[in-house]
Amino acid sequence: MHEKSPLLKATVRDRVGSRYSERYRKQGKLPAVVYGHGREPLPIALESKEALTLFYKGEKVFRLDFPGTKAADEMQMVLLKDVQFDYLGTNVVHADFARVDLNERVKTKVHVTLTGEAIGMKQAGAILMHPVTELVIECRVVDLPDHVEVDISALDMGQTITADKVKLPTADMKLITDSHAVVAQIVLGVELKTEEAAAVTAEGAAPEVITAKKPEEGAAGAAKPAAGGAAAKPAAGGAAKPAAGGAAKK
Repeated sequence: MHEKSPLLKATVRDRVGSRYSERYRKQGKLPAVVYGHGREPLPIALESKEALTLFYKGEKVFRLDFPGTKAADEMQMVLLKDVQFDYLGTNVVHADFARVDLNERVKTKVHVTLTGEAIGMKQAGAILMHPVTELVIECRVVDLPDHVEVDISALDMGQTITADKVKLPTADMKLITDSHAVVAQIVLGVELKTEEAAAVTAEGAAPEVITAKKPEEGAAGAAKPAAGGAAAKPAAGGAAKPAAGGAAKK
């Protein structure tokens, strides 16, 4: 067993479903499920406070124990694969674990920690950008790091550190994240404001103005004004003709 991995005590859930999961949560438990390695998925419940404290610390590999039960013949090694939040996105309401072997290769997210003081930050108006805060890597379970450190001491104004420039803890780790993803970058505050202003201008550009309906598109038979704005003159030879069907006065 990987003795450095935290121990989580679990109980088997005898009933599943949203209604029963809510009951567990009211009792201070965190509903979860364990799957993988050719075995049936196992619904479990954990001590919510204990589990969430370890999750927020960045722990991903756990020893899962079922004290006083026959749920498992031996302690299981599991990897935290996913957590689900409530509709507000603030509270963890469910967790998924996968059974793993210490030498098994897995894909997982690892937090990026920036270290050092970038030389570019000494310039007035400099801003440190950190768009990518997690990297997806592939490695053995036993080598899974808590985080990956990136030294930004030599980062100067206008320079960028992309994911492929990050040194992973061991040589056999594989980067899955897009190699061009920006992990750290120093830009001038004025440039950033200019880009934001340009984006706002582009998004808020005035829509095309639809002109008023043209005279010829109006009611049929409407007189079209002559050039210069003067009213149309009657046809040569006298007064205008009466409307069709109307008798002319003598």
